[in-house]
Amino acid sequence: MATFVGFGFGPIQAGLFLTEALHSGAFNRLVVAEIAPEVVAAVRAAGGFTVNIGHADYISALRVAPVEIYNPAVSADRAALVAAVAEASELATALPSVATYAVGGANSVSTILADGLVRKVAIDGPPAIIYTAENHTQAAELLREAVSSALPDAQRAAAFARVQFLDTIIGKMSGAPETSSDLQPVAPGLARAFLVEAFNRIYISQIQRPGDDLRWRDFRRGIAVFIEQPDLRPFAEAKLYCHNAGHALAAYLARQLGYQRIDELRGRPDVLAFVRAAMIEESGAALVARFGGVDPLFTPTGMRAYAEDLLTRMVNPYVRDTVARVGRDPVRKLGWDDRLIGAMRLALHAGITPRRYAVGVAAALRWLEIAPEQAATYLGALWQPSAPAQAEAEAILGQIALACSWLETWTRQNHPDLV
Repeated sequence: MATFVGFGFGPIQAGLFLTEALHSGAFNRLVVAEIAPEVVAAVRAAGGFTVNIGHADYISALRVAPVEIYNPAVSADRAALVAAVAEASELATALPSVATYAVGGANSVSTILADGLVRKVAIDGPPAIIYTAENHTQAAELLREAVSSALPDAQRAAAFARVQFLDTIIGKMSGAPETSSDLQPVAPGLARAFLVEAFNRIYISQIQRPGDDLRWRDFRRGIAVFIEQPDLRPFAEAKLYCHNAGHALAAYLARQLGYQRIDELRGRPDVLAFVRAAMIEESGAALVARFGGVDPLFTPTGMRAYAEDLLTRMVNPYVRDTVARVGRDPVRKLGWDDRLIGAMRLALHAGITPRRYAVGVAAALRWLEIAPEQAATYLGALWQPSAPAQAEAEAILGQIALACSWLETWTRQNHPDLV
């Protein structure tokens, strides 16, 4: 039996990593780090936590226990986390962003991992993999760099011989709904609840198993449901430019309609058809053109099935995804390489006109209260750090200008059926 350690106690850590670790039956210890004292106290008192799981037609509640929870800001808890890292064979970071890896000095995630790896070498602990779940294409590399900086020079090579950092592609929808009176709380005494969808098809980097290292050659994951891929890039682009882009488009159109939850779009089949067409005919077709032959996903049939499944999951009323959550931080989502503009660029490179994603950009600009006549100036400044080619930027801006005009008309006409 083995030890699993998680850093960050949010819906993904609780409802994906710790839940799948429990279901695997491969771990006799589940350990998690959390900095909120009231959460630590409540989960510790309960001996575990509860996560609500949204299925296709109902919500269930799963108790995950026993779970050890520690606050890295407390000296004794920090020591317990270092000891757990030394014993762990699988770990996961599910933090607000990659920028938090080294935050907190001696109590930071990177330093605790470094100290744990040094101890792992000293006690001849098991090799370990660390799943990074910060929704960043270089999360594993960035965490490795942060840990490397915290390791003594003389011990770095031995420590890194015992660990591999893995990227993840997590398409699981999750959250902590504000309205949760009918959901089970994380633990007695806490007001918040976690609600995650049942989906668990997660892609991860391929583990390297060199034949000359018996520890890695014979390594087997306890969480066996995750799918290793030798190259995550195609799947990362599908997640960002089909899943995330389609989800954002749905959220910004839902906001135009005055909706609070994504599942309210079930009453607007025309809008759902619009989003579906964007995912299949614009970014989906471009992804097939770019990555055809890599995997059955990157075929017309595979991409259509992927989009249809995503759309069904997006509007699942038992997941209760909100427009505010999906559409939050529209400035980031309008970045040159991010979901909406990135999806438009991907389509244009494949000779496809991304008129539907352009509407999503126009709706995001309305969220930000950017007037149509200010759109080009605003976006040009936003994209400046990426130094886009002028011709490509002008092509994108031309589509967005048309979409802003169309959206103005659609809004004035009180949102007639989309065509």
